[in-house]
Amino acid sequence: MSEFKYIIKDKQGKTLTGSIEAPNQDVVASLLRDRASIIINITPLKKSSFSFNLMPSLSSVKISIDELAVFSRQLATMVNAGLPLVQGLEILSEQSENKSLKLLITKVKESVEGGSSLSEALGKYPKAFSSLFINMISAGEASGMLDDILMRMASYFEDSSKLQKKVKAALVYPITIMVAVVGITIFMLVSVVPSFAEIYSGFGADLPGPTQVLMTASAIVTKYLILVLLSMVVLVVGFVMIGKTNKGREIIDRSILKLPIAGKLIKKVAISRFSRTLATLAKSGVSILTSLDIVAKTCGNRVIENVIRDVLESVKGGETIAQPLSKSPIFPPLVVKMVAVGEQTGSLEEMLVKVANFYDDEVSTTVESLTSLIEPLVIVVLGVVIGGIVLALYLPIFNMADLFS
Repeated sequence: MSEFKYIIKDKQGKTLTGSIEAPNQDVVASLLRDRASIIINITPLKKSSFSFNLMPSLSSVKISIDELAVFSRQLATMVNAGLPLVQGLEILSEQSENKSLKLLITKVKESVEGGSSLSEALGKYPKAFSSLFINMISAGEASGMLDDILMRMASYFEDSSKLQKKVKAALVYPITIMVAVVGITIFMLVSVVPSFAEIYSGFGADLPGPTQVLMTASAIVTKYLILVLLSMVVLVVGFVMIGKTNKGREIIDRSILKLPIAGKLIKKVAISRFSRTLATLAKSGVSILTSLDIVAKTCGNRVIENVIRDVLESVKGGETIAQPLSKSPIFPPLVVKMVAVGEQTGSLEEMLVKVANFYDDEVSTTVESLTSLIEPLVIVVLGVVIGGIVLALYLPIFNMADLFS
């Protein structure tokens, strides 16, 4: 028989420590399972535990949403199986292929070993773990439902990841095509058109209007190519710098929402994220004011964030969520009515999930429509730009008889 020291949270959420004699750690875990809601750590008393610093600061490390989903689901499975929290974190650290994530989990494990709660340990790394995730973990620890909360967060992250990938599929492709068209156009103006200009310079006759315009554009771009490229870089850098300011970010986000197709898509994504995040937080026992504050930080658009902040202030003043939402043009009447019904019937979480699912389907439909439209549009754009340049280059040859008459 060996003596083991344990740290657990009882079913009332209190942290308890003590020692117990048993043949091995599995037997200790089995004996503690009826008393504990969460087994934090079990260590043999005769073995001295030690920790060592694996790396300097991890404050800048970020974790992708897919990695967070896997981390949450695996840890939930281990906690549900009665595995001590420290042991579960150690296993996740050992099997992680991402070196930064591996070290991050190790540091979290060391903090939990030192007596910190999991939410406190995760809270030391706000770049990696969002306030949403930390508050959800805290709620899970307080309620003794950590495994359930972790599983819920895994599902939330997986749904969010699917949504993000759909939006990227809809927006990245046309942006890539636009960049490619600009690059091809500059290449032709700098490398191809000057060769034709030398040939046509000895014709001794006026060139067609489109050809003259093309030759002039080629001369300007060739002469000021460095300046043109620098101007493009300055515009991109300036756009990024403006986006980092509060006022600039708001102007950009407001402009994005007004775009013909992309604006509607971004709005649907934001409404879906608002609904799903608020539903997840409310269902997990996080207070409505804290939930709204977290939702505002994670909505991804400054204009919509301001709307949610207004909702938060109104709720503090005693209003329902639906009342201030109805004053905003961002949220359609359908969303407002669903939220109002949910508040009146006490089924707000259920209604919010339905709203999120509805807008997820809307995003999928919009993405499919965009995908079907993009291909013919790309063909048209390439045909007009590249075909126009080629046509302008060969117009003098087509009119050869008139040029020499």
